[in-house]
Amino acid sequence: MQARRYPRAAVATPHYLASMTGLGVLAQGGNALDAAIAANLTLGVVAPYLCGYGGDLFALVWDGRPHGYLGSGRSPAGATLAAMRAESGASHMPVLGPHAVTVPGGPAGWFDLLERWGTRDFATLAQDAVSYARDGFEVSAAAAPVFAEGTRMYRQRVEHFDAWRGVYADVRAGSWLRQPALARTIETLASDGPDAYYRGPIGEAIVATLHRHGGALAPGDLAAHAGEWAAPLRATYRDVDILELPPPTQGVTALEALRILDGFALPPPGVAREHLLVETLKQALADRDRFVTDPAAMTRPATDLLAEDFLASRRAAIRPDVAVDPGIAAAQPGGTAYLCAADRDGLLVSLIQSNFMSFGSGVQVPDWGINLNNRGFSFSLDPDRANAFAPAKRPLHTLIPALALRDDAPWLVFGSMGGDAQPGVHLQLLAHLVDDGADPGDALGAPRWRVDPGSWRVHAEDRFPPGLLDGLRAHGHDVEPGPRYDSGMGHAHAIRCQTTGYAAASDPRSEGLAAGR
Repeated sequence: MQARRYPRAAVATPHYLASMTGLGVLAQGGNALDAAIAANLTLGVVAPYLCGYGGDLFALVWDGRPHGYLGSGRSPAGATLAAMRAESGASHMPVLGPHAVTVPGGPAGWFDLLERWGTRDFATLAQDAVSYARDGFEVSAAAAPVFAEGTRMYRQRVEHFDAWRGVYADVRAGSWLRQPALARTIETLASDGPDAYYRGPIGEAIVATLHRHGGALAPGDLAAHAGEWAAPLRATYRDVDILELPPPTQGVTALEALRILDGFALPPPGVAREHLLVETLKQALADRDRFVTDPAAMTRPATDLLAEDFLASRRAAIRPDVAVDPGIAAAQPGGTAYLCAADRDGLLVSLIQSNFMSFGSGVQVPDWGINLNNRGFSFSLDPDRANAFAPAKRPLHTLIPALALRDDAPWLVFGSMGGDAQPGVHLQLLAHLVDDGADPGDALGAPRWRVDPGSWRVHAEDRFPPGLLDGLRAHGHDVEPGPRYDSGMGHAHAIRCQTTGYAAASDPRSEGLAAGR
């Protein structure tokens, strides 16, 4: 029997057009970083409800050792918590509109990553993105409902969303979507670089748009933006070392959950296993809300949450047959694009980019087609919370690209979109891959659940056996069944590293594609 042939380079994204862009770059001799950036640029055009040119970016890169990049924007330096409370007229941050916008870190991130590892220039890598924006593409039946939901969500805030509605309100399945203003942005970035965004005409238009609607972001906020290179956090689960980004991301939350679980023998598939996984995750999510935010504002370092005595206290709080309330925690919804790439030289890229919730704030910059993020919604207006709003502060970020090593060598590149769901997706995937020895495709396609922080409701795909969900209810869990392949459970993608090549897989909940050569 002929041996199976594995690709020597691979890319996986949540949209087939973006995956084909990345594969094309690899086929033309580009490396994994080139492919990842090109795919991301295309994603911002063909899936603007997942990411885009007004959002943030985070990445883990392996080039023989791990490197972390935090492309997180800050709140306006001239805004205060008291002013934000007065402006919002509520006890919580606005979900949409100009006050939810933080400085977009994504465009700077593309150039920072390319400067360090790229072998192709931005203009070359942006060719597909420009073409799809200027000439258009056909909207799929899977994507059309997301545009319809955006129209419904933004309808009541017409004063902010006229520009957005002018581009997306009439999108239907099979329609041809053109975004010429966005093409102009991409071409300007290609010709003039990131200064056009942070100190030039694009930034001027961003500020003018936000000021017109009452926002506080100033030219100096954009000019002061800088991404940060950061050492990844590292923790062991079974025989695997997991690498996650440090705060302001919730990478430590995923690691805390894995380290808690590492102290238990994982039961076989069934009620006892899912109960233990859910309870483990709840402890970590509650600690996220207590401690995780901009590291400059944290009362204790992230490493404290991975200390063995701290983890032992969390394990002791878990009961084998009863759901425990670990305390109040704030929900962090999501709408994000995760992608990964690997090449024949062993360069690995785990990258995630987002406007936060779907299209973001709903504020689009006229003439430039940029959908501005609503990452500021992550902040709390309670001054006693770790993630309380403050001037020039980075909010807690749900975005957590990941890598895993075995014997100090790369084993898995993985991650997921999904806001609060992301640490739970990491937990469930690694239980399948490490404990069960599952294939990446089988692990990604397995039934999945997510937990709502605060209410601690468990949303579970109805592919789980009915008896399992009933068993969780008998343990005291509030369980709500959902669709069979629910996007709310995250779009995860993975590339497993092998001596024979790469095994890549894409989440069936997305319209993505894992492609290799």
